[in-house]
Amino acid sequence: MTSSETSTQRIPPFVSLGSARAVAAPSVATAPSQLSSVAAKTSGVKVSRETSNVLDTIDDSSPIARELAHENRRREKLLGRTLPKPEKTRIFTVSNQKGGVGKTTTTVNIAAALAAAGLNVLVIDIDPQGNASTALGIEHHADVDSIYDVLINDVPLEDVVAPCPDINNLICAPATIHLAGAEIELVSLVAREQRLRRAIDVYAKAREKKGESRLDYIFIDCPPSLGLLTVNAFCAAGEVLIPIQCEYYALEGLSQLLKNIEMIQKHLNADLVVSTILLTMYDGRTNLAAQVAAEVRQHFPDQVLSAVVPRSVRISEAPSYQQTVMTYDPSSSGALSYLEAAAEIAER
Repeated sequence: MTSSETSTQRIPPFVSLGSARAVAAPSVATAPSQLSSVAAKTSGVKVSRETSNVLDTIDDSSPIARELAHENRRREKLLGRTLPKPEKTRIFTVSNQKGGVGKTTTTVNIAAALAAAGLNVLVIDIDPQGNASTALGIEHHADVDSIYDVLINDVPLEDVVAPCPDINNLICAPATIHLAGAEIELVSLVAREQRLRRAIDVYAKAREKKGESRLDYIFIDCPPSLGLLTVNAFCAAGEVLIPIQCEYYALEGLSQLLKNIEMIQKHLNADLVVSTILLTMYDGRTNLAAQVAAEVRQHFPDQVLSAVVPRSVRISEAPSYQQTVMTYDPSSSGALSYLEAAAEIAER
């Protein structure tokens, strides 16, 4: 066996494509010049018909070539698609009491994808960590008016929202560290569970009075808990979007979350529905991820999106540049997955 054959066999069976820049492996059996051509053509969001033709000529025995061809076909389905405007503002609470499942990442990237399609989107960050505000490039230090002032001090929401610098039609109500004490302060306030809902209603009327176009989507990013902040989000929303990490612990926490949502439906917001479940951090190399995905789809066949978000370095890197993955690396597999998820949500 030659040394070149040995190096080819050592290539792992699956190569994650965080972006087209990952296509530089000289040991792949496919001609390097062909891969360079494909990488150059897939460096943007839009993929031309010529790229598809080049991909068709690449040997399917190469894992990288197969992955590139598959992603190209997925992109072609999205090209030229216009997302419909909802009949009225759709308000989503993005919630899961388990931390680290991708709530904030899902919130900002789906919001960015919808806004990039020309829809008017508002992100409300009610997580004291303020990660959604960071990802959207919105200032959220202690001296900035935030959603805390809206909930506790009755400051109008229109005085708090700020535009995202990278994406048109996307605005954000930031969170500051003051929210950490809001759970305690809300206890003694009148109509404590409805304060966010009323603030959103007042803001919608203010936009209408100014002649501004109505919001198409509102996404509320919740903390990893089921306290009063999350209850406010449930009371303000009509739909719940639940990101589920493809691991066993995520399934364990889902039943408790659904019980709490049932309580909200019974006592505070009868119109609330769990409309969307998104599988995140999916690793196709493991049987566990496939088993978890299959089990969730079996129990929630109508709610689970077809789009699945893979583990992606690009998605993790984007917030460090105060961006979503949609602007940080729009050609990455993570950005493509969130584009598909956003399109699926809009067309439901």
